[in-house]
Amino acid sequence: MKQRVLTGMVAMCGVLSGCGSGGGSGTASVATTTGGTPTSSPTPTPTPTPTPTSSTASGCSLRARQDWAAAQMREWYLFPETLPTMLNPGAYSSVQDYIDALTATARAQGKDRYFTYLTSIAEENAYYASGSSAGFGVRLGYDSSASRAFVIEAFENAPALAAGLDRGTEITAIGTSASTLVPVGQLFAQGGAQAVSDALGPNTVGTTRTLSVVTAGVAKTVTVSKTDYALTPVSSRYGAKVLTDNGIKVGYVNLRTFISTADPALRDAFAKFKAAGITRVIVDVRYNGGGLISISELFDNLLGAQRSTSDVLNYTVFRPEKSSNNQTAFFAPQPQSIAPTKIAFIGTYGTASASELTLNAQIPYLHANVGLIGTNTYGKPVGQIALDNAACDDRLRVIALKTQNAARQGDYYNGLIGTVEASCQAADDIFFPMGDPREASTRSALDFVEGKSCTPIAAGVASAGASSKRILLTPDNPSTAQRETPGLY
Repeated sequence: MKQRVLTGMVAMCGVLSGCGSGGGSGTASVATTTGGTPTSSPTPTPTPTPTPTSSTASGCSLRARQDWAAAQMREWYLFPETLPTMLNPGAYSSVQDYIDALTATARAQGKDRYFTYLTSIAEENAYYASGSSAGFGVRLGYDSSASRAFVIEAFENAPALAAGLDRGTEITAIGTSASTLVPVGQLFAQGGAQAVSDALGPNTVGTTRTLSVVTAGVAKTVTVSKTDYALTPVSSRYGAKVLTDNGIKVGYVNLRTFISTADPALRDAFAKFKAAGITRVIVDVRYNGGGLISISELFDNLLGAQRSTSDVLNYTVFRPEKSSNNQTAFFAPQPQSIAPTKIAFIGTYGTASASELTLNAQIPYLHANVGLIGTNTYGKPVGQIALDNAACDDRLRVIALKTQNAARQGDYYNGLIGTVEASCQAADDIFFPMGDPREASTRSALDFVEGKSCTPIAAGVASAGASSKRILLTPDNPSTAQRETPGLY
């Protein structure tokens, strides 16, 4: 099944941001489906121009792979005018370094903040199919002002939660054994957030770390080993539930990432909402870094029982010479769809890409009855296509498309606060579960859908990061899972 992807973000400079054997033609994935049912008419799969002959001759050499990547970018890149006319690949020690140099101008303009990158075909396919990855199964954040690291989310069926680490747990020291524990504050002093990330070890099965932690005021030392596990996109503990607040029933759904297995989970959640007569909804995507457009479109369709099949859901726009690949998606209400009168989207600076697309699609129809709760979002109104060099297990995720809602609103590179018509400032209180009415963002979302007043989120790029001291911990060279699930370890 071919998929378009609005992929997430990587860490650069200590803050969260979105960073082939030559010879074979790449395969660009641009068609979109939802659970086997097209949400828009799939376009033909584009065929890139042939790879230069020199790449064919030299197989998977660094230069061949660099040449292949450059050729694909010159054909597909959304901002071709920003690419340098001459750039010597020999000056760069990796394909990614060369790609970063090619995209430097677009990055300086705020259009491609390391969104174009090289990844592994096998690794990415495993993640989008099931959320498969190796790790402890936690999402980590750190307090930049106090050099403290916290578990902000723990995933079911993963080793960390089994060891008692959950939302609100502070990690105070990390080591390979009890005798090698290094305080987290010392790691920050030595090398910043990357030093903490490095101390947690590689994303390989069997990597073991001893951690000093504090949970609910109780200090202990635990030893945890990384294993393969499948990330559950909607938590079995708090991912979907009906809240009753002030006598009002509100549907709450928390989506961790836009992967294929989110399809049945979202349908199940909305079937429950429909049975309960829900018309007010909280969509919690506060850490959701993005993923498949098909799942974003499913999400909007589940929120769109009142929409007509002639109502535009979103537009996908390629550069002018690739306009034959442009798509218009229309709403396609599903059997589980509901017709909400008010929707509160909980977001943070870790909310990006497909998460933003889902919210943006609702604005032309619900206007001020759809609100952003928390902080400004990241700002990624563009998406990648996949260009594969199978012999080298290279997949180039190149920014090739932009998205717009029915009102042609897009270009929210500074976050959605400049596009939404309603917003409420709120903190991310990690000492209460997400979806708990005592948790600050959940409380504010409940107030919004109940019609209460609030303080709007301040506009501007600075408000996105400055409004919260806690930053998602992400390595300089993240895996696919870490790009789409910011803070994942």
